[in-house]
Amino acid sequence: MTGTRALIAGACGALLIAYCLYFDRKRRSDPRFKEKLRERRRRKRASPRKSGLAKLPDLKDAEAVQKFFLDEIQQGEEYLSQGEFENGVDHLTNALAVCGQPRQLLQVLEQTLPPPVFQMLLAKLPAVSQRFIGSQALAEDDVE
Repeated sequence: MTGTRALIAGACGALLIAYCLYFDRKRRSDPRFKEKLRERRRRKRASPRKSGLAKLPDLKDAEAVQKFFLDEIQQGEEYLSQGEFENGVDHLTNALAVCGQPRQLLQVLEQTLPPPVFQMLLAKLPAVSQRFIGSQALAEDDVE
């Protein structure tokens, strides 16, 4: 009995490998394969916002900072309403990074967010603050 089971398992494994090889060859022989692959990579590079790492605005431009702040708050609220807490928290921390009065905003968020989501926000704040400080230092170095 064990020999039969081993033979069946081996045959199933061989069929699975053959199936994978067949469809991989079919996919690669598609005339548009490289074009599709390049386009997918281009889209992935062009959308850094998925990970919550938004490009921070120039702090000297008050209008750009205000627009960035409002956009990040809006996106954070949208993600939170959809149940995507990780992305929502990323955008809210970006907004906190440029906020003129972060303590007051934190108090409002503490009252409105569920406690686990607020804890996620607090945990991410140091990393975003470091990224924000680093990007501002680089911008100041470029000016000199």
